[in-house]
Amino acid sequence: MEGLFSPAVSYQFEVRPAGSGSSVAAFTKMSGIKMQVETLQVRSGNDIRGVKEYVPVFTRYAPVKLSRGVVGDNDFMDWILSASAGDFTGPTGANLRRDLDVIAMDEHKTPLVTWTLKGALPIGYELSPMDAARSEVLIEDVTFAVIGVTRVTNPSAGKQPAS
Repeated sequence: MEGLFSPAVSYQFEVRPAGSGSSVAAFTKMSGIKMQVETLQVRSGNDIRGVKEYVPVFTRYAPVKLSRGVVGDNDFMDWILSASAGDFTGPTGANLRRDLDVIAMDEHKTPLVTWTLKGALPIGYELSPMDAARSEVLIEDVTFAVIGVTRVTNPSAGKQPAS
């Protein structure tokens, strides 16, 4: 039972198209999953005390950033770059929004928690500076606008195998 309540480590995760069994890319960092519900304060019509209630009005999701070392993954980058304007046209991608699964795993590569980024739309790409005087990995950041986030816990995660 102890594994069930152990926190997930943040260094082991994969990014996949939602529902797919294969990884999209080996990202080394993810940040920005954030949901905020905007509310209004209103008084209920039959409340004689004059107490205001919070009523949810809008939900806002912050952009999500994924970072990785530059690799020769053309399929994923073609999708990212299809959101930008072409030489004489607007965005060239027909279906720009995709659902992406971000899966946190334990030390045995067992999925623990999956966050699905709903309707992920590539809205930014940034390449780290190239500096010949330093020996660093060349990093690319991809930013996505999302229209929703779900979180699912693997029910068998953390359970010890029967002996």
